[in-house]
Amino acid sequence: MVLIIERTADATRRRVRRRLWWLLAFLLLAATLVMAQAVRGQPASEFDRKVARDLREHVRGDRLGRATERKPRWMRESRGRKEVQAIVVTDGGDRALAAVQRFVERVGGSVLVWHSVIPALTVQVPVNRLEELADQREVVSVTPNRETRRSASVLESITGALAGVRSNSTKTSYLGLDGNGIGIAVLDSGVMWTHESFYDELGYTRVVRNVNMRNASVSSWTTTGSVLALRPYSAAHQAWENAIANDSNLSPDRFGHGTHVAAVAAGRARFFSALTPDTTGIAPGARVYDVKVLSDVGVGTLSDALEGIQWVIYNAKDYNIRVMNLSLSSNSTQSWEVDPLCMAVRSAVASGITVVVAAGNYGLSITGKEVFGTVASPGNDPSVITVGAVNFQGTIGRGDDVVTRFSSRGPTRGSQTVNGIKRIDNLLKPDLVAPGNRIISAAATSGDGTLKWNLLAAINFATMVQSTGITAVHGETQMMMSGTSIAAPSVAGAVALLLQVNPGLTPPLIKAILQYTAQPLPGHSLIQQGAGALNLHGAVALARALRTDIAGAVAAGTIRSGDALNIALLPTPTSTINGTTFNWSRLVTVGGNRIVTGPALFTRFQPIYDGRLTWANNVVRRRVPQFWSASDIPANWYVSGFTDTALSSQALITSSVVRADSLAGISSSIGKTGIFILTATLSGWTINGSGAVLGSGITLSSGIVMSEGIVMSEGIVMSEGIVMSEGIVMSEGIVMSEGIVLSESGSGPRGSFDTSGALAGE
Repeated sequence: MVLIIERTADATRRRVRRRLWWLLAFLLLAATLVMAQAVRGQPASEFDRKVARDLREHVRGDRLGRATERKPRWMRESRGRKEVQAIVVTDGGDRALAAVQRFVERVGGSVLVWHSVIPALTVQVPVNRLEELADQREVVSVTPNRETRRSASVLESITGALAGVRSNSTKTSYLGLDGNGIGIAVLDSGVMWTHESFYDELGYTRVVRNVNMRNASVSSWTTTGSVLALRPYSAAHQAWENAIANDSNLSPDRFGHGTHVAAVAAGRARFFSALTPDTTGIAPGARVYDVKVLSDVGVGTLSDALEGIQWVIYNAKDYNIRVMNLSLSSNSTQSWEVDPLCMAVRSAVASGITVVVAAGNYGLSITGKEVFGTVASPGNDPSVITVGAVNFQGTIGRGDDVVTRFSSRGPTRGSQTVNGIKRIDNLLKPDLVAPGNRIISAAATSGDGTLKWNLLAAINFATMVQSTGITAVHGETQMMMSGTSIAAPSVAGAVALLLQVNPGLTPPLIKAILQYTAQPLPGHSLIQQGAGALNLHGAVALARALRTDIAGAVAAGTIRSGDALNIALLPTPTSTINGTTFNWSRLVTVGGNRIVTGPALFTRFQPIYDGRLTWANNVVRRRVPQFWSASDIPANWYVSGFTDTALSSQALITSSVVRADSLAGISSSIGKTGIFILTATLSGWTINGSGAVLGSGITLSSGIVMSEGIVMSEGIVMSEGIVMSEGIVMSEGIVMSEGIVLSESGSGPRGSFDTSGALAGE
């Protein structure tokens, strides 16, 4: 009996101890949560929803007394207080952004730049007032002012520019499409306008304007910046144009990236020296607009990039700028809906400008593993054409082409917190791929007649210059570069050709044409190559078959869902380039994660071809340009801002279009299904008749799109995108290093990625 009592007492004491331990653990957890809440100074859900993650982490690290690597350039300590430069995006309700301006000034901050291209300000505010700033009703997002950095010629042959597009192409003459009359804006490190690659047949440069958007006051933390006034013909606007003019600079591209990019898109090898071979680009008759947003060492800021996009939109009609190339990117962790750079490129698309963006060079880890989810901003926006890189193996035949290992893979990994739940975009990207490995094109030098090489060429002389075997002649200098930033301008040049043959194409219709006619490369999936490799022969043939008044009818509201789109029979969906005949992919990405096909895409007008609409997942937004209006200003000419509305009902796709995403299944890297399905496999199935014909189209109704798309399995990405399942590596937050916007070739944050192939090639 005594023994039983003692055992019972021991058991009771053990139960009491366990309960005490559980109580202590609960109290410690509660205390931790209370302390964390006190540190944050506001409800975590609100702070997390509006403030970009990299900015949040630096602020919280400071407050906890924890080192957060090195301090980024957008943070500093001045006069005994910590300050941050940030892009504050508002809901657009107040066009003048007066309430946010007043708040910033009241807390001792400064307004540096007003971005009319999006309802946003670049501001400088004390770090300890960030929570209050984010708490302002008008504020949608707060993003650090990240740095930016750069991302019978072979190109003519391998892209199909000589297959029914251009003929008799030599250094001295050619016949056919060349992009004549179309303006291509190149946002980069500058363009050497005196390089002979940009001369026309009379010896005049086709670089029409050089402007330098490097904002000295923002870059140097000067707090006397002013809000920009952009009223047409005003003294303030003219003063600003005079300040950014760079037309007389004989050496506008000391870094060398922008000149090479521009020449890939629009270079013409009309060289006087027989020593320089034909390295003609895709649209050798197009006009080039150099918008310098990167410094002479390849660095810029997000604010500069926004200003550059704004300049292009404002001047687009004056100069007929129909194409914009951005071979640069930001490592934004934000969703496409609130990321400032994404919002800016959507504004350009809504204005009728086709935006082509490099996917990034982060497809390979330093351990040699393929990394998914590394498409950076603004390539993660559904409205732009995001381009990955092809290794064409040094041949003009397309049968041996492969996607480069460094080319960034999808899906997109930007996210936002909605109702306390983190929502990852997971959009299918890239859209297609183009030549981006060991491409020879123009090399910038000093414009004073001396052979002083650009910085990239000087540092990598053996790899980029000597390896070409081309004798250097001033004004004709060439170098070899690789990267998705070299693939993107091939597509930008292709867009110029499509607009030359059919000026009525809208940006989303151009994307659909390029995807539908692309060649699926064997062995590569949707998130490696999108619809496939650029096929100019097919794209031009399809563009010729369509109405030439589509863009005007969309703007006037005189074309409706299902109206006839073609004026001729659609071409046979095959192409023959350099002796190889192949089927077009016939696949088009819509709604972020849906795949459609079928001739109805080009015989009937699809509402999604209106560039003012953006659709991804269950979100459909309408972004509409607003114009300056006065007796001395041409009507509907100069954009003053935009309205942006989330729609609850909207027709998106008509009947008779075929849905193919249901064929892909749930995503599995092992089973090669879902987002990992081989493009050629899915294309082959649809060509053979598989897929679901839509009887009533796809419509947004009551805020829900009743079609699911390709599902990203939760078993693949389980926690912060680390390697969790099936042996795949998923990047969370795009490029996890430094928070910079980069030029996509050769340099930039390497971190866990092997980007060496994006400089020397593979």
